[in-house]
Amino acid sequence: MATWKHTEIMIDGQSVKAQAPIIISASRSTDIPAFYADWFFDRLEKGYSAWTNPFNGVKSYVSYENTRFIVFWSKNPRPLLTYLHILKERNIKCYVQYTLNDYEQEKLEKVPSLANRIESFKLLVEQLGKGAIIWRFDPMILTDDISVDDLLRKVQNIGDQLKKYTEKLVFSYADIAMYRKVKHNLEVNGIPYHEWEIEQMEEFADKLSSMNRERGWNFQLATCGEKIDIEKYGIKHNRCIDGDLITRLAWDDKELMDFMNVKIEDIPAPSLFGDPELPEGAILLPHNHYFISKHKKDKGQRPFCECMASKDIGEYNTCPHLCEYCYANTTKQLAIDNWKCHQQNKFSDTITGK
Repeated sequence: MATWKHTEIMIDGQSVKAQAPIIISASRSTDIPAFYADWFFDRLEKGYSAWTNPFNGVKSYVSYENTRFIVFWSKNPRPLLTYLHILKERNIKCYVQYTLNDYEQEKLEKVPSLANRIESFKLLVEQLGKGAIIWRFDPMILTDDISVDDLLRKVQNIGDQLKKYTEKLVFSYADIAMYRKVKHNLEVNGIPYHEWEIEQMEEFADKLSSMNRERGWNFQLATCGEKIDIEKYGIKHNRCIDGDLITRLAWDDKELMDFMNVKIEDIPAPSLFGDPELPEGAILLPHNHYFISKHKKDKGQRPFCECMASKDIGEYNTCPHLCEYCYANTTKQLAIDNWKCHQQNKFSDTITGK
């Protein structure tokens, strides 16, 4: 797949170089739909936003002139409902990675009620379609108060309510030792966490797979970035930025398909000898079309991450959900301070308003 193009944008009368990605991730680093939807769609209208590299602090620019697809990540994407018409008008397709956990009793997240979030899920499905809203229960966290069976009960409750509203359930096991910020935040906030043992992962995967069949959900089950092999339970390694799903949702966007090097083929008409045989790996599309997967992993992601390349436009230390297990905020106070900066300058070219 081709690399991102670059373009020149005008800022205060000066020409500045900017990335011009085809696929946008909004965002792994913060919850743009929940807190920054106004900012994002204002920047989309203006044609660019700025982004600060978390490793070297260098500010760079992202142009939206070539954007054809957006993957949203959120725990409360209801604010998107107000803006979806703008994407349709611009012929920009999207899907939503909707993290819909149930840690209400344990107060591990500051999010709307579970009932409110389930309602939001269904409203988004009405607008975008069943395949475009992916349910994530992420992370699966064990504590003194949350056992494997507790997690399964929580999943069952939500799964029963989303049975006809999504195709996929993505989950991850909280790998606390690997992420320094997560470990620090849990310890500072006094959360009595437990690391997952392999046997517990296997037990959870087995019971979840059985639940999926027995309750008639028939979700595609997938794990996010996990190194263990649980495919024997029918659980796949996930692609959060998924080239095949992007193709299914936007196969009629020739510019996007050309960029992804995906060729849309016509299904031959039946002959006297019966229906035509399609090539191995063919994925069916509407109106008698199909394609062969061209998904390519982003080499810049973690070893067990299957995502394809996209440009993430978020910034760390800006998410006011203040989840106790957060990997994106160094401290709660830093996130709150940056949120306050944003509110004082809501339509700056950066999320923080700085």
